[in-house]
Amino acid sequence: MDQQIEANVKTCKTWSIFKNLKSSQMLQASVNKLNVKQQHSFPWVATVLAGVLITTIVVDVIGNLLVIVSVFRNRKLRKAGNAFVVSLAFADLVVAIYPYPLVLTAIFHNGWIAGYIHCQISGFLMGLSVIGSIFNITGIAINRYCYICHNLKYDKVFSSSNTMCYVMLVWTLTILAIVPNWFVESLQYDPRVYSCTFAQSVSSLYTITVVVVHFILPMSIVTYCYLRIWILVIQVRRRVKPDSRPKIKPHDLRNFLTMFVVFVLFAVCWAPLNLIGLVVALDSRLSRAIPEWLFTASYFMAYFNSCLNAVIYGVLNHNFRKEYKRIVLIIFKILCFTEKFLVETMITRSPGCAWISPTHCDKLWLKSLFAFHLSKGYSFRPFVVH
Repeated sequence: MDQQIEANVKTCKTWSIFKNLKSSQMLQASVNKLNVKQQHSFPWVATVLAGVLITTIVVDVIGNLLVIVSVFRNRKLRKAGNAFVVSLAFADLVVAIYPYPLVLTAIFHNGWIAGYIHCQISGFLMGLSVIGSIFNITGIAINRYCYICHNLKYDKVFSSSNTMCYVMLVWTLTILAIVPNWFVESLQYDPRVYSCTFAQSVSSLYTITVVVVHFILPMSIVTYCYLRIWILVIQVRRRVKPDSRPKIKPHDLRNFLTMFVVFVLFAVCWAPLNLIGLVVALDSRLSRAIPEWLFTASYFMAYFNSCLNAVIYGVLNHNFRKEYKRIVLIIFKILCFTEKFLVETMITRSPGCAWISPTHCDKLWLKSLFAFHLSKGYSFRPFVVH
């Protein structure tokens, strides 16, 4: 019995070692595939890509946090349709917190150093983010279509409980759509974009399916919804008379235009990458004809899209812009209060520098700090620096 248990333990250990070795070999293989192309990259390319990614991360995190907080704070923004906006902001936020910093690390080290597990998680979250974004944009389009074109049925179809179910359905479909990537081993490191991402060359049939189901089909639905809305808007504007009321209110039209711009920018940013994937899947020989700079640019243009939505809301939507200002003002007041409290505490305790080691007491710094804050109008007790 003991010998059988010992044999099972040895088998488990052997399998674990084999699995880890296989994982490392898979990552190394994915790196070596395109290592030759990476060596021919210009030095300034990495600098530009790092700059774009740092900007994307900063704007993405700040902007999408502002979007989420704004919707929860402002009653005017707490509508059924904006549940998809919050969901979309969350999808954009996911990539800025985990995958993008790993890509940035790969750029700085000129290669992936995080290991196979982080590579798979990063690729999974990137896929989750982009598919979640597409499905949420589709949900927004359907919501706007029902609100403007079928206004009488809207409250029943998009009640609070129903809307939450729709959002949950969006994320359920997103997870179901990304899971097959693990079975076909399509999440691999690509040195051209310093990312663990979907490998378009793994399977032509699977790549075509991904492009059609994850991009072309949702974009077709969104296009249909917005086309019907535009037709209705044009019809309403043409038949409006001085004594009649338009069916579409101005603020509803502005909200529609905001979401339409979100869709257009998403399509523009992601279309090149999906088009390249479709071309390569249809004829693998064409992959050599695609310039490396075009492939890299299409990827980072897609990455950059994750920080645009929050900016669009702030520029085109008055309620979002107003709430952004309120939140920033609150944060600024908190920072000012904290700074003032710390300076007052420092100046109160500074005589003789008894609160810190005398060897670390920088008298000149304390004097200049006091003079600077005095010039800004802060009133402090007189003190003497010994």
